[in-house]
Amino acid sequence: MDHYDIIIIGSGAGGGTLAHRLAPSGKRILIIERGDYLRREKQNWDPAEVFPRNRYVSRDTWYDSNNKPFQPGVHYFVGGATKMYGAALFRLRKEDFTAHRTADGMTADWPITYEDLEPYYTQAERLYNVHGKRGDDPTDPPASAPYPFPPVSHEPRIQELSDNLKKAGYHPSYAPCGILLNEADMAHGRCIRCDTCDGFPCLVHAKADAEVIAIRPALEHPNVTLVTNAHVRKLETSASGREVTKVIVERGGHDEEFIGDIVVVSCGASNSARLLLMSANDKHPRGLANGSDRVGRNYMFHNAVALVALSRRENPTVFQKTLTLNDFYLRAPDWEFPLGNIQMLGKSKGPMFRDDAPRFAPGFTLDQMAQHAVDFWLTSEDLPLPENRVTLNSRGEIQLHYKFTNVEAVDRLRQKLQSMLSLLDLHPHLIPNTFYLNKHIPIAGVGHQSGTCRFGADPKSSVLDINCKAHELDNLYVVDTSFFPSIGAVNPSLTAIANALRVGDHLLGRLK
Repeated sequence: MDHYDIIIIGSGAGGGTLAHRLAPSGKRILIIERGDYLRREKQNWDPAEVFPRNRYVSRDTWYDSNNKPFQPGVHYFVGGATKMYGAALFRLRKEDFTAHRTADGMTADWPITYEDLEPYYTQAERLYNVHGKRGDDPTDPPASAPYPFPPVSHEPRIQELSDNLKKAGYHPSYAPCGILLNEADMAHGRCIRCDTCDGFPCLVHAKADAEVIAIRPALEHPNVTLVTNAHVRKLETSASGREVTKVIVERGGHDEEFIGDIVVVSCGASNSARLLLMSANDKHPRGLANGSDRVGRNYMFHNAVALVALSRRENPTVFQKTLTLNDFYLRAPDWEFPLGNIQMLGKSKGPMFRDDAPRFAPGFTLDQMAQHAVDFWLTSEDLPLPENRVTLNSRGEIQLHYKFTNVEAVDRLRQKLQSMLSLLDLHPHLIPNTFYLNKHIPIAGVGHQSGTCRFGADPKSSVLDINCKAHELDNLYVVDTSFFPSIGAVNPSLTAIANALRVGDHLLGRLK
């Protein structure tokens, strides 16, 4: 039975970044990944394979509150969900760290402030090669440094959108983007600025995902080991219940056991909760770290809508995800509550309209639709309700109970976008693009899942302390998006990365 100083379960934005932070310590580190390396192949850039055929969606079955099965949009690979993400790396706004009113109720306070996390946001942006520009966005929080790389430039059609929005009094800004791009010297750079980035794996490893940025460099250290195709089934504890003593793994059809002085769970919000619940024992009858009955509760994943507008002229844009608009993030002139974020999506392709296009735009072929498409992604904050939760069925499979909240905000945000279409030279229609929510099952779109093991100072109302250590165990940490008390209305990846760096510094201090 192998013994390690630290065992990290999961290699995505949380676990991968944490491993990178701890690797130079010289401590013996084991990373356990449920999946394998995502295969580099021509199909990485094939929209028909990636979207309609779901080539890279991992085979998993979850159940909704009515016991109806669905396939979630999960990706079990080295690098986790970041292998397929759009690399839009936003900071939460400063206001997101304080409880505030929405139309459906209050959000939650964070036990740390934006200022506590700010230095780690800066480090995260540097580590993940974030390109951006400070100052254009009126909601941009204070930053101790400029972006480490200049913004990804707008192509002509997107520059027109930006110019027209500015003329109309809005404040469009460059979307912060994590890619290995050098526009000043494209011949010697890694990124080729292609049209298969958002939602695709990167064939040339130019996306700033956790495998490329964190895991591969960590493995250059001889003290770091990665095991793949290893599914952690259970955590066992000491007789006192205060320490995790064994990590039970199924690999190659056989069970293996690993021992670590510190164990970090970084499986993603739903699977981290599942592992803790699966690990119930006499000392933790409701699951590890679950004396508060909060494990699995307060699940969030954003109110998100993918929309397509049709340009009156063809839109030849290749790399489209360069613009964002936060004018309605905190409030709107005609509504006192926050609406959310508008950003561009990657450029759509004909196969992605297989079901929706003929119904919404008769006379257009799929390729014509794609040639005229301008793609948007809208997110509003959903609320961390205790009844929105992950539980397990009798077979130990995930059952996701979810009631939508704050829906009026995203509806109003859509209306705001609709009102802009004429000044952007777009047809006055918006077509839903459901592929980003995995067809017609909204809760299957789990890319922004968070909140199932919230952190806080009070063990009665939280699972983790402010360093993301379980209140009830001395050597168990959860480092992924599970810790979020609220979700804000921007992509959660950069916050997960920054927090992993913050917890990494805490663990380095502990290990000394």
